[in-house]
Amino acid sequence: MSIAKRRLSPEESRSMALAAARDLLIEAGPQAVTLKAVASRIGRTHANLLHHFGSASGLQKSLAQYLTDQVCGSIAEAVLKSRTGEGSVRDIVDLTFDAFDKQGAGALSSWMLLTGNEDALDPIVDAIHALVDEVGEGGHEDREMHEDTLTLVLMALGDALIGERLADSLGLTRHSARDLAERHLESALDRWKCEHEN
Repeated sequence: MSIAKRRLSPEESRSMALAAARDLLIEAGPQAVTLKAVASRIGRTHANLLHHFGSASGLQKSLAQYLTDQVCGSIAEAVLKSRTGEGSVRDIVDLTFDAFDKQGAGALSSWMLLTGNEDALDPIVDAIHALVDEVGEGGHEDREMHEDTLTLVLMALGDALIGERLADSLGLTRHSARDLAERHLESALDRWKCEHEN
């Protein structure tokens, strides 16, 4: 029996829909992520997706949460590894930049803002906040970690939206923003190590 024909649990159906929405986002951009397109891709009905997400806005918000959950665990692990010397700062930079560029979070964010669905960004903002509190020294009170995260996320988002064109117009390489972010985080990590070696 094919997946499209057998009865799926609500969790399976929702997970399939979000994976299909992510694929549509990457392949064709945020405007392609509609309830109808996702339903068609997974062999379900529009009504079935309405049941799970309530609206196109609900689908976008769930997709933002789905993308964020996939990325934040990896970033947290990379941050902790870099502190112990097991991983590199570049790993953190690449994971963050790829989340906004190759995985579509930048395009999804700008699309949601343009369509007035700003609250759909809440899962991204909340997950980044939780991640920073988890890996930061002193949790929510780690101001430097908050500032470094703000810098990294804004650089990654800006790079996803106009990085290639801007770098080209300035005669810089495509990875210049990543290189700058890496240098910034290297300095932050050096500060952190100095503070914790004393």
